[in-house]
Amino acid sequence: MSLINTEVKPFTAQAFHNGQFVEVSEADLKGKWSVVFFYPADFTFVCPTELGDLADNYETFQKLGVDIYSVSTDTHFTHKAWHESSDTIRKIQFPMIGDPTGTVTRNFEVMIEENGLADRGTFVIDPQGVIQLIEINAGGIGRNAQELIRKIKAAQYVAAHPNEVCPANWEEGEETLAPSLDLVGKI
Repeated sequence: MSLINTEVKPFTAQAFHNGQFVEVSEADLKGKWSVVFFYPADFTFVCPTELGDLADNYETFQKLGVDIYSVSTDTHFTHKAWHESSDTIRKIQFPMIGDPTGTVTRNFEVMIEENGLADRGTFVIDPQGVIQLIEINAGGIGRNAQELIRKIKAAQYVAAHPNEVCPANWEEGEETLAPSLDLVGKI
């Protein structure tokens, strides 16, 4: 069963954010758009490139009204150590959720049980706490913040214009489609 159009399940976790340990829960994901960004582990190879890409584009996410939460099965203590030891990770301004029990990772169905690690899962959640987009990549395939931004803009557009849809490769400002019988077989 897909998690698309389902509400985020309850959770509470510790995160490292802006030099502090803070508690994060599913309630924090409501009221604005959110990205929950799972990755396998701190101090690895592809993960810092992805998190660095998010950090480099963080201002754009914020302008779109989007909060980012990164999650791995490491502890919040490990996130702090990584943040302090890596120039790439030091740029991160969003909460880094520690999920050593795997509760959050299992709630989003991205736990690799035999390894105790998370898949590379990306979830876009609307202000009502409902999952609107899911992307899961194999471990060796890094994600792209610009493509995620494009998809968020499309999700936000569709949410604001419920009688329209965004076609493939849609970019902000481009023409959308209004589904109707008149379009069947004409695209």
